[in-house]
Amino acid sequence: MNKLATIGVSLLLSIGAMTGFQSCAPKAESGTFEAGKGSFLLNGEPFVVKAAELHYPRIPRAYWEHRIKQCKALGMNTICLYVFWNFHEEKPGEFDFTGQKDLAEFCRLCQKNDMYVILRPGPYVCAEWEMGGLPWWLLKKKDIRLREDDPYFLERVAIFEKEVANQVAGLTIQKGGPIIMVQVENEYGSYGESKEYVAKIRDIVRGNFGDVTLFQCDWASNFQLNALDDLVWTMNFGTGANIDEQFAPLKKVRPDSPLMCSEFWSGWFDKWGANHETRAADDMIAGIDEMLSKGISFSLYMTHGGTNWGHWAGANSPGFAPDVTSYDYDAPISESGKITPKYEKLRETLAKYMDGKKQAKVPDDIPTISVPAFEFTEVAPLFANLPEPKSDDTIRTMEEYDQGFGSILYRTTLPKIDRSATLTVTEAHDYAQIFIDGKYIGKLDRRNGEKQLDIPACAEGAQLDILVEAMGRINFGRAIKDFKGITEKVELKNGGRTTELKGWKVYNLEDRYEEYKGLKFEPLKSVKDAQGQRVPGCYRATFHVEKPGDTFLNFETWGKGLVYVNGYGIGRIWEIGPQQTLYVPGCWLKEGENEILVFDIVGPKEARTEGLEEPILNQLLVNKPLTHRNKGEELRLAGETPVLSGSFKAGNGWQEMKFGKPVSGRYVCIEALNAQDGKDLACIAEMYLLDENGERLSREPWIVKYADSEDVSQVNRSADKIFDLQESTYWSTETGSAYPHAVVIDLGAKHTLTAIQYLPRMESNVPGGIKDFKVYVKGENFSYKH
Repeated sequence: MNKLATIGVSLLLSIGAMTGFQSCAPKAESGTFEAGKGSFLLNGEPFVVKAAELHYPRIPRAYWEHRIKQCKALGMNTICLYVFWNFHEEKPGEFDFTGQKDLAEFCRLCQKNDMYVILRPGPYVCAEWEMGGLPWWLLKKKDIRLREDDPYFLERVAIFEKEVANQVAGLTIQKGGPIIMVQVENEYGSYGESKEYVAKIRDIVRGNFGDVTLFQCDWASNFQLNALDDLVWTMNFGTGANIDEQFAPLKKVRPDSPLMCSEFWSGWFDKWGANHETRAADDMIAGIDEMLSKGISFSLYMTHGGTNWGHWAGANSPGFAPDVTSYDYDAPISESGKITPKYEKLRETLAKYMDGKKQAKVPDDIPTISVPAFEFTEVAPLFANLPEPKSDDTIRTMEEYDQGFGSILYRTTLPKIDRSATLTVTEAHDYAQIFIDGKYIGKLDRRNGEKQLDIPACAEGAQLDILVEAMGRINFGRAIKDFKGITEKVELKNGGRTTELKGWKVYNLEDRYEEYKGLKFEPLKSVKDAQGQRVPGCYRATFHVEKPGDTFLNFETWGKGLVYVNGYGIGRIWEIGPQQTLYVPGCWLKEGENEILVFDIVGPKEARTEGLEEPILNQLLVNKPLTHRNKGEELRLAGETPVLSGSFKAGNGWQEMKFGKPVSGRYVCIEALNAQDGKDLACIAEMYLLDENGERLSREPWIVKYADSEDVSQVNRSADKIFDLQESTYWSTETGSAYPHAVVIDLGAKHTLTAIQYLPRMESNVPGGIKDFKVYVKGENFSYKH
């Protein structure tokens, strides 16, 4: 801790990280917080919650108070935070609430700075975090039913919530602490419908936290599915949404309820291989201004996003879309804690709602430094540093080997292949590289649905290596039960015969600093091997810092992997972008020499880096197009008969249109003929199809086969947004692209269909709202003109 003084920022010295409760925040008198008629009541008086969402695991402990002070200076009065179960219980029964994980200390710092706390202890949190905060080791029980009335799941939840309460139940407002509300579960309507399960989570939380106010959050379209009568109900929605429309369903069933947007999304998260996400400051501020003018409480998600350190970044579905390391979120406070123009504009607006009080002073930024370019001097080649293998006749997942994170190598021998053969891996989670006798053959990227690879002729007994890197587990939707490694089997189609490969040796490569540190390093002479291939392995260097400060290490010349600086997991890198730099906090650097380890499963093109003063978060280098239309390709619908021709109503909200009779098929085309406003733009936020029982089809296997127009030049509005489970994102055609517009979707299998459900954009003027449309359904793909 004494090294922090070299940063030269007085605010860091005030944190008192090693002090006790009394020196951090004097305990206040006990108080009350409850839902009154039309407003929240703090100690019996009307109170509007102005909350800033911060996540203490995403912020270096040394900077916690700095970020809290920044939120206070905005004009906020509350900090809203998640508790990540898997961050505190990495192994069953082993809890850690110390150091970077000291939840109670973070809450005390909030109170010290006159900020209340809204606690969101899950057990599920989403948050673009590994498995939505659930511990990976739950998957060792393969038949577990996550987020359901499963005895083992609920048993573990009860143990976890008791441990959380042991830390902070004494910090509720009723006991003189800052915690005014505690959340029960999280957006459960987006996962399922079970008031019985939600009630059991409520009982666990209530049993541990006593008489503190409990609430549940969801979307306007689904909150009533699981709403419990004795909980406060809050809504989640994003920038640009029609505020009145979002609260209308709640006001209809609870006209006297206080209104709160418990997640007002300030920006959005980035995924590997897609454009950097941004949201307009003016839209965000207009929404907050409107809510406050109407006495509506809110939590700005995120006010400061921070960083997904180490391997903690999650992934989204349907399909597989892993999140980048940066959780900048285009929030008012940047990833590294810098004040942005969005912050300054928001502060001006919040100044109107201070009840005559003056906003706190904005704290100074943390100093930023550059680090001169330096070369890596040592390497521990991966294939020369394999651990002792385990032997298995059939394939097993990582979890079955008691491995949660990192990479795994599956090795076996091949039969004689006279001509090329096809290797099928079912399924590689998440990024597999195939080698035969040490020669790189190709890769299988789960993001792209890749499962097959042609392999060349080889002699009997040739060594097959399948190196699989696990990325973050899916954090949203039913796919959170996300096993890693190879999940089922490996097959070889050779000479017309398909056989399952057996007799595996398995090498577990855990993502732990101690594992990398203990490898056998050798002088780095070349970044290529004797065959001219990039060399997977762990690369090591030191770099000199005169005076520690925040910096952004540049990994543009590297492949794919994980980075450690002075033993801290800094995060994931991947050459495809959009993120090319990693944020390194100055409080984790030291004056003089600093160690860096890069475990690169592909290998660098150049083993060098440098520290920049600004991040690179929007440099995309991908081979696969972001759109779903080949050059010159046109959909042919002439001669096709629609199963439905109709008109959507103007306005916000879900609409359902039934087919005249059940129809069967695998490929569905929705053709938009014109817009409600008569303009060229067409947009769809979400779409479902109903089966013969009137139930929504699972969209996990859906793939976009064609879209005539997609706006992906600087944003992510491709057609797969139609089924990404997010009501605030949407498919949009390019400006100036004339109607009609069409999207073709492969459902993954043949289904009987009876209706379509359509959701337009959330904004009050519903840009791109479709009016007249047709739906086509076929057993085989549609025809295209090239």
